[in-house]
Amino acid sequence: MITEPARTEASSAGLSGRRRAVIWALVVVASLIALGSTLTAWVHRQMLDEQAWRDASAELIQDAAVREALSVYLVNELYANVDVAAALAQELPPELKPLAPTAAGALRQPATDAVDRLLDAPHVQQLWIDASSLAQTKLVNVLEDKTGHGISTGDGTVTLDLGEIVKQLGTDLGLPSSALDRVPPDAGVVTVMRSDQLAAAQTGVQAVRVLSAVLLVLVLGLYALALYLARGARRETLRNIGCAVVVVGLIVLVVRRIGGSVTVDALTGPSSRDAGHQARLIGTALLGEIGWAAVLYGGIAVLGATVAGPTRPATAVRRRIGAVLNDQPVIAWAVVTLLFLLAILWGGTHALRTWWGILVLGALLVAGVLALRNHTLREAAESRPAEA
Repeated sequence: MITEPARTEASSAGLSGRRRAVIWALVVVASLIALGSTLTAWVHRQMLDEQAWRDASAELIQDAAVREALSVYLVNELYANVDVAAALAQELPPELKPLAPTAAGALRQPATDAVDRLLDAPHVQQLWIDASSLAQTKLVNVLEDKTGHGISTGDGTVTLDLGEIVKQLGTDLGLPSSALDRVPPDAGVVTVMRSDQLAAAQTGVQAVRVLSAVLLVLVLGLYALALYLARGARRETLRNIGCAVVVVGLIVLVVRRIGGSVTVDALTGPSSRDAGHQARLIGTALLGEIGWAAVLYGGIAVLGATVAGPTRPATAVRRRIGAVLNDQPVIAWAVVTLLFLLAILWGGTHALRTWWGILVLGALLVAGVLALRNHTLREAAESRPAEA
C-alpha cells in the first residue's frame, strides 16, 4: 500500500517543469506586489486616518527628544516675532531698563528649558495635538479635492499652525499681552504642502485609496491560484508562500530602519537628529507593525506546512493533535476558541483589531483545524491495514 509520504512525493514529482515554473512565478510576483501593498497600506492607515494621526501626534509630543527640538523652534519663533527686550523693559524699573537687551539674550536658553517643561503640560500638548490634527484634516481635504476647514483646493496650501502655542508660551513666560498681541498671524506657521505640489499629491492619494484594497486582493488571489495549480504539491507550495511572506515582512522592517535612518540623516542637522529619528520611528510604527504581521502570518504558514509534512516529528505531532480532535472534539474546539480570543485581546496585528480581519482569520483557523482533523483521520485509516 502506498503511504501518505510516498503519495505526496510522487504527486510532487509529477508536476511538470512548466507548471512548477508558473507556480514559482505566481509566488514571486505576488510577493513583489505584497511589498508595494505594505507601503500603500501604511500611507492609507497612518497618513489618511485622523485617529491614527492624532495618536501619533500625542506620542510625538510626549517624546523628550521631539519636545526639545520643538522647544528650540518655538523660542526662535517667539524671539523672531516679539521684541523680547522691549517687552522685558516694560516690566523692569526705570533704572534697570538698559539691562533689558542683555537679559533677553541671557534668558534665551532658560526660556528654551522652560518651554520644554511647558510642553510637558497636558493643556499645551493638547494645543499641539489639535494643531497637528487640523493640519492633517486640511491636508486630506486638499488631497481628496474637498473644501472646508478654512482651506480651498484653489490655493492648495496646507499649513501646521503653531501660533497659538507660541502665544501660550509667551504668556506662560510672563511676557505682557500688549507685546503678544503684535505677534504676526504667520508666526509658528509651518507649510506642509504648496500649491505646486497639489496635482501630484492628489493623484498619489487617489491611487493609494484604490491600491490599498486592490493590491491586497490581488496578492491573495495570486497566492490562491498558485496553491490551486500545485495539486499534489500544495504543502510545499504553502511552505514556499509562507517563506516568501516572511521575507517580505523582513524587507519592510529593514527598509523602515535603514532607509528611514538614511533619510533622517540627510534631512536633519546634528542638533535635531535625535528628534528626527524619534519622529521617524513614531511615524512609521504602523509600517513596522505591518512588517511584523507579515513575519508572523508567514511563519504560521511555514509551521503549518511543516506539521503537515512526512517527517517523523511532524507525524508524531499530528497524531497527538488528531487524537484530541477526534476523541475529545469539545475540549479541542474550546482550546482553539480560547486561543483565538486571547489573540483578539492581544490585538498585535491590524487584522486582529478589525471585524473583517477577525472574521477572515477565524474562518482560516476553522478551515485549518478541519483540514488537520481530516488529514489525521485519513492517516489513521491508512495505517490500520499495515498494522494488521
